[in-house]
Amino acid sequence: MTVAWFHCFSGIAGDMALGSLVDAGADLDEVRTMLGQLPVGGWSVEAEPVLRGGIAGTKVHVHAEDTTVVRTAAHIQGLVAEARLPDRVQRRAAATFARLADAEGRLHRRPPDQVHFHEVGGIDAIVDVVGTCAALEVLGVDTVTSSPIAVGLGMVRAAHGIIPNPAPAVVELLTGIPTRGIDLAVELTTPTGAALVAALAEQFGALPPMISTSSGFGAGTREIDDRPNLVQVVIGEPISERIEGGQPVVVLEANVDDATGEVLAHAVASLLEAGAHDAWVTPIIMKKGRPAHTIHALADIALASRVRGVLAAETGTLGVRGQQLERWPMARTVEHVLVDDLSVRVKVSPGRVKAEYDDAARVARVTGRPVRDVLAEAEARWRADDPTGVVTQLHAPEPLGDDPPPDAGRDHDHQHDHDHDHDHDHPHDHDPYREHGGLREADPAVDHPSADLHDSDPA
Repeated sequence: MTVAWFHCFSGIAGDMALGSLVDAGADLDEVRTMLGQLPVGGWSVEAEPVLRGGIAGTKVHVHAEDTTVVRTAAHIQGLVAEARLPDRVQRRAAATFARLADAEGRLHRRPPDQVHFHEVGGIDAIVDVVGTCAALEVLGVDTVTSSPIAVGLGMVRAAHGIIPNPAPAVVELLTGIPTRGIDLAVELTTPTGAALVAALAEQFGALPPMISTSSGFGAGTREIDDRPNLVQVVIGEPISERIEGGQPVVVLEANVDDATGEVLAHAVASLLEAGAHDAWVTPIIMKKGRPAHTIHALADIALASRVRGVLAAETGTLGVRGQQLERWPMARTVEHVLVDDLSVRVKVSPGRVKAEYDDAARVARVTGRPVRDVLAEAEARWRADDPTGVVTQLHAPEPLGDDPPPDAGRDHDHQHDHDHDHDHDHPHDHDPYREHGGLREADPAVDHPSADLHDSDPA
């Protein structure tokens, strides 16, 4: 698969996009051949090597006869459909003009197919769009990506007179797309360039992992102070950074230097209740030598917004940072054993068994035994009658106390649950026990056991 990444550090226009692809190796004669399939004439395309800000690039000139024809979106889509273009070229060009029509329709409050294109309906704009799609095909590009889009400031002249910069159509087209403003009274991004990126780019951000095979710069018409008036394209083969089977997660963090221990503990509990897989606190030293803490939360990407809100609300932090990671949770089940006739959950994974601390603490309070003894006995009782043989084989300590009968020592509740770690002591909303004849025994109907093993959850 071949990827193209457009670096729009000085914005993007249709002729700049086409020029960058020609500069990266797209054969202009092949592009002209495809453009020749359009049922319109009176145009020509030339490529000129130029310098912009000292960087070499290619300036594409589209020469077209002056005409007073104002084409509708439906008319242009008909031209594209009538041309005998390769399927992918036709689909990409049609998608670009559809994006333009939708944006203009919203701005002028009329159906997209009735929109009258002015600048973007001229032959030069049609050649820019279809030519860019043709150049992508010549280079065999399967996926288009882009950096955030730079836009200018001030006012520019258009067919409707003086309008804001960026143009309203550009702002509409770039809705939902990363953009950044540059303090220059220059139209850095045109509607045609914005439409190409909006219709064709599948993701936005920094250069994706790839082995680069070629690159090029497409030049704008004028020189710009303080920056080269260019758009860059990098062509390459993607490198897969993702290890198969990893679960995407996000780590959210905030530094706080004015939170008490009570507030920190409550914040951790609140993050877990909000759905975080895990939450923890790290002591740090901040600027000016101030002791402080970092509160971390590990959460599914789908819950990132909720967990981020809880982190901000509970700590009063002025900002939250995050990064996306992957994790590989070990397969595990939750079982039950009896200690002094009271049920204790144990988390079982290949080669390891871990008693649930909250359950052991409750048993310790009821019986008066040390909690460490309850933990040890619960784990020993599971190993003594391990149905899989895996834990027993790898861990064979001396059993504590008498072994219970095989069917009396545990309830087989092969329950898989959420992944946050309950081996630290924080409050729960649920009570896995109910009163029964003066004792407390497990109620699977209300039991929500944690499925993690302490320190085994990748973070």
